[in-house]
Amino acid sequence: MSLVWKLLRQHISIGQFAGFTLANLIGMAIILLGLQFYLDAAGIFSSKDSFMKKDYLVVSKQVGSLKDLVKNGNEFSDAEVIRLKQQEFTQSLGAFQPADFHVSASLGMDDLGLNFSTEMFFESVPDEFIDIQSSEWVYEPNSNMIPIILPRTYLNLYNFSFAQTKGLSKLSEDMFKMITIQIHISGSGMHDTYQGQIVGFSNRLNTILVPQQFMDWANNKYGKGEPVPPSRLILEVKNPTDDAIVKYFQEKGYETEDDKLDQGKTTWFLKTMVGIVMGVGVLITALALYILMLSIYLLVQKNTTKLENLLLIGYSPARVALPYQLLTIGLNALVLVLALALVFVVRGEYLHLLRALYPDLVAGSVGTVFLAGVALFVLVSLLNMLVIRQKIAVIWKLKD
Repeated sequence: MSLVWKLLRQHISIGQFAGFTLANLIGMAIILLGLQFYLDAAGIFSSKDSFMKKDYLVVSKQVGSLKDLVKNGNEFSDAEVIRLKQQEFTQSLGAFQPADFHVSASLGMDDLGLNFSTEMFFESVPDEFIDIQSSEWVYEPNSNMIPIILPRTYLNLYNFSFAQTKGLSKLSEDMFKMITIQIHISGSGMHDTYQGQIVGFSNRLNTILVPQQFMDWANNKYGKGEPVPPSRLILEVKNPTDDAIVKYFQEKGYETEDDKLDQGKTTWFLKTMVGIVMGVGVLITALALYILMLSIYLLVQKNTTKLENLLLIGYSPARVALPYQLLTIGLNALVLVLALALVFVVRGEYLHLLRALYPDLVAGSVGTVFLAGVALFVLVSLLNMLVIRQKIAVIWKLKD
């Protein structure tokens, strides 16, 4: 083996293999670092402030003068909903269904000194637009318990405004969910009391939500029996940067709540940049593999005569190919070690920044990235070995 290696290594270009090693290192480091960053930041991506979650536009009609309001109303007709759904920029569309009955609520918490009642309103949207995943988000007809989702702004208003000025204790989300609200519903000559159970807080929808099943059942029981046209729509678009959205909304006199269109553009931009960075890593790795293959081919080509002589004196193709295969495996192993080391160094830096912004961040496991790196190493090495073996096999056939 050592004699064969001494014979074949004469035409090895250090510069070519150094270039391969550097390019492959950059490509693999980008891929592994992107994967590690996603695992570490997965909690942020799925949290209430995530930019990776789907974001929707809440669409309503612009409120004009009282004369226009009385004449045209601010509800969406069936034809307007259908036209909006047919637009090329629309991915999915839902409607806010308002309650067609009177709702009020009372709450008594003697331990906290809270006793009050208030008028309320209920709305519902299709479940696919709900950003709360809860097994409790189900209503059985005639049940006395109504699941409710509140805007998270309500929780913030209580904790940082009402409770602070009244000298009351602040409440966490879990504590709020333990509160049972008395819900009084009246309509069509009936008056009933239900128990309202808070099951979550929405960051996306600024309204008091009840399940669609309850809304359909309650409107039929307490309402006037006529469909209530929606005054707001919830819209998922394919590309928030599409100018056709703004143009269509201006033409129809529609507006979005809380500048969601601008936020959607930012979300789309960040997702695109993440995809581009990962794509660049894959491209660099692929180019590095091509450089390695080219270097091996040139090296084998320069040593064709020596390889033919070795094959003629009895060396098998596998033994002749082994030095080149070990060389590529060694280079790939070096790249893997350096890439993992680089990932861990960079990871320590960005984790420090992330934890400064999100103190409760739970970092992901490094084991997944290590296994991914080993898998890439095995895959690339097997590909290199196969190509080298095939090249030697061609020379073996030509000698005959």
